[in-house]
Formats: sequence, C-alpha cells, structure tokens
Amino acid sequence: MKKVVWLLAVLALAYFASTGLKSTRSVVAASTTIKAAPKVRSFAKLDVYDQLNLAQSGLQKSVFEYAIRGWQKLDTTKSVISIVDLSQPSNKKRLYVVDLANKKLLFNTYVSHGRNSGDLVPNQFSNTNSSFQSSLGFYQTLNTYMGKHGLSLQLKGLEKGFNDNVYNRNIVLHGADYVCEDFIRKTGRLGRSQGCPAVPYALSKPIIEAVKGGTCLFVYSPDPNYLQQSTFLADAFATL
Repeated sequence: MKKVVWLLAVLALAYFASTGLKSTRSVVAASTTIKAAPKVRSFAKLDVYDQLNLAQSGLQKSVFEYAIRGWQKLDTTKSVISIVDLSQPSNKKRLYVVDLANKKLLFNTYVSHGRNSGDLVPNQFSNTNSSFQSSLGFYQTLNTYMGKHGLSLQLKGLEKGFNDNVYNRNIVLHGADYVCEDFIRKTGRLGRSQGCPAVPYALSKPIIEAVKGGTCLFVYSPDPNYLQQSTFLADAFATL
C-alpha cells in the first residue's frame, strides 16, 4: 500500500512540474515575441499622397514613393520629410515639406538649384567642391547657425558618391532674395545658388525650424545614374 501511495505521489509531482514548465515557456515565448516586434511606422502609407492631393501640387506619385522608401531606411524617429523635386522647372513650387504622422503638407514653395546644374530645369549634378551644382539623393538635416544668409541649416549627405561631400562643400538650406516670384517675372526662372537648396527668405525661418534636427531631405531628379546606383532605392524598381 505504501508503495502505491508513493508511486501516485511521484506521478502527481511529475505532472505538475511538467505543466508548470510548459506554462513558464509559454510566458517567456510571448514576452520574447513582444520584445522582438519591430517598430511599425503605420502613418507612412502612400495614401498620404492622395489625402494631401500632392498630384495637384505637381509632385509625381513615383517621386513620393521614392522619398518614402528612403525615409524608411533612414535612422530617424522624425516624421517630417522634405522633397526637392528637380524634375520640375524652378518657376514651379517644387519643395514639399510633409508631416507624415499628422498627414499635413507643411510647406509647398520655391527652391533653387545650383547655377552649373542648368538653367530652368537642372540636368547636371555633382558631389565635388566648387562645382556649383546640386547633389542628388537623401540627406539628414543637422543643426542651425547664423551665416551670411541669416539662419541656415547644415546638411549631411547620406549617399556615397552622390552627396556625401555636401557638408565639406558648405551646401546648406538657407533663404535667398533670388528665390521669389519677382525674380521669376523678370527672368522666367529663379536665381541659382552655388549648389544649396535655397528657399524664399520670408519662409526660410519657419521651414528650417520645421525640418531641423535629423529629418529626411530627398533631392530628386530622373537621373538614370542616380536612380540605378542609389543604395536607398536599390529595390525600388523591383517592387514599384
């Protein structure tokens, strides 16, 4: 009889030990899954393009898609993205500053290109010093400073061979008096910079304040060399 009781006790202990272990494993597994879950940027959907009616503002959907792809690869928690669409002539409002999280078009205004990149529509781009040309690709905004153009914003180029020399070239975002409708009425185009994306003076401070401190800037042109070699857009043509 004692042997039977002892055997039943052993079996009972084994059962509860097994059940507890499975329960513990389930809790650990669930905890691990939650921890490992990636951060999802749910607001970065392409329906923002339609909701903000960006097509009517002159921005092609494919350009917006490129910008979103690059922004998703950028190491930033900022939801503001700026697009300089150099496929458009300079007498068009081709700068778009979009708040993806709140689905707002913060700014849509004029922006200059480099004097040696072209006249009305730029078609030449460079990453070299003293080229006075614009540089294509993805940038990250840095800090502000007071320069000869007033409040200005430093930029960091993120694409090797295309714009990673812009900091050394002193390519910055700043205001300029040649970026205005009066200049367009006189010449048919904006004035041109030494490679900087210059914006209207009246808007330069609010734009800089909105995009400073690590946001994404995308300078686009349908340049085959850039589109085929950009590491930020490497998978774009396979899935668009």
